[in-house]
Amino acid sequence: METEDLKQLRAGVIEPNRPRTAPPASRRPNWKVRLLILFVLLIAGAGAVFMAMKSTGINLAPGSQTPVTVAAAKVARQDIYDEVPIPAEFRPYVESELHAMVTGYVSRMNVDFGDKVKQGQVLATLEVPELMDQLRNAQATRQQADADYANAHLIYTRLREVNQQHPKLVAQQDIDTAQSKDASSAAAVAAAQANIEKYQTLVNYTKITAPFDGVITKRSADPGALVQAGTSSDRSMPLVQVSDNYRLRLDFPVSVEYVKDVHVGNPVTVRVESLGGKLFTGRISRFTDEVNAETRTMITEIEVDNPDLEIIPGMYTVVLFKYADHPGALSIPTEALSDTKNPVVYVINASHEIEARPVKIGVEMPDKFEITGGLREGELVMIGNRSQVHPGQKVEPKLVDQPAIQ
Repeated sequence: METEDLKQLRAGVIEPNRPRTAPPASRRPNWKVRLLILFVLLIAGAGAVFMAMKSTGINLAPGSQTPVTVAAAKVARQDIYDEVPIPAEFRPYVESELHAMVTGYVSRMNVDFGDKVKQGQVLATLEVPELMDQLRNAQATRQQADADYANAHLIYTRLREVNQQHPKLVAQQDIDTAQSKDASSAAAVAAAQANIEKYQTLVNYTKITAPFDGVITKRSADPGALVQAGTSSDRSMPLVQVSDNYRLRLDFPVSVEYVKDVHVGNPVTVRVESLGGKLFTGRISRFTDEVNAETRTMITEIEVDNPDLEIIPGMYTVVLFKYADHPGALSIPTEALSDTKNPVVYVINASHEIEARPVKIGVEMPDKFEITGGLREGELVMIGNRSQVHPGQKVEPKLVDQPAIQ
């Protein structure tokens, strides 16, 4: 096939042996420009690769094989448990309304509500004039009985001595009569003493004393008020109410599904929201050992010391009840797992290489997981972002402090 030049040559358009005219310089490609453009593109690509590697934390030292530094934690034994919040309310450890044991007028009130009292402290005094008269009469009767007894005993003693020295000198009937009067006189003395003690006890009841250390939470009587004896009338009114707030009771209902985890002596954390969420610790003291058929709960009680009276009875609180308690269980931080459905952790082996290992998890806590299989105590697991590494890669672990066993 003829070329275009050959055709033109035959047609006489191009002269034989005459060189063709070169294209203009402006139309020829510049190799320097092409080289510059290629260099710029290479620099831009390298910069993009550099930024991408830097964002993932990969070591970028020229010619370096330094392993990537990753955060790691040791597989350790800790107390693992789950907990459920249960609402509850504080109440005094002991609380009593103090009534008068005798009817009388209030002569003095020594306390008001809010006062702190000690056991045996006199809180109020009653005035019962007729009671003092009865006590004085009983004392006078005792004095007369003592005199009668002394006389009868003297007569009986003399007759007995004469009869011993001179038998049949004194009639036996006289001796028997004297002995009977001596015995009856002694009984009269005992009765008079019992009467004195009776009225003395009633007089003592005119002083209302604190049965235990506590706080006066109610005051219902003022000086001059007539109060009825608490044992003789349904209309009797308590003078004061005293509560032991230095130690509090906290009853809370435990659902039937957690009843198996209730044990006397177990520690329980209490959070008081009205005190800014302050936490207190108590121990389970007792429980009813019976599930209520209506509520399907069991009442459990803890005792909380309150020496500074910081907690006030009636405050609402939240009991953080622990269940599924596994003390000293293997655990890892939550950051070591990315998926709880198919849990796999990145283990850093003895060669400082990443090893993907499936594990079995038990109880889940907010900051850690219980491990029931797949790991051994003391092994290192990677925590944090996994996008910077892959299984088989060498890494440099940096231990992160973990909370101690609680």
